[in-house]
Amino acid sequence: MPMQNLPRVAPGLFAVLLVVLSSNSLASNALARKNDCLGCHAAATKLVGPAYQEVATKYAGQPDASDMLVQSMRNSSVGKWGDMPMLPHPKLAEADAKRLATWILGGAK
Repeated sequence: MPMQNLPRVAPGLFAVLLVVLSSNSLASNALARKNDCLGCHAAATKLVGPAYQEVATKYAGQPDASDMLVQSMRNSSVGKWGDMPMLPHPKLAEADAKRLATWILGGAK
């Protein structure tokens, strides 16, 4: 969409929006760190498991991608990215898993 066609937003509101978007990203990164996700995953580099950006690309446009990721995080999965299983994280709250899934599908930015 050309810039001239974008809706006008008050400068203060724009600043608030930037802070909210940044804090959501930082919160999701902190949530990933808190739940030991970053021991096996990174945003752009394959570690033990796939990079979050690879996950986002693989599942782009799939309406059930978020639910599938939540299930994989909480219950385990194997075979989607090779032979190495993703260990289950049953203590990960569903709401936190959903936040992480949204962040991952957004490219972990």
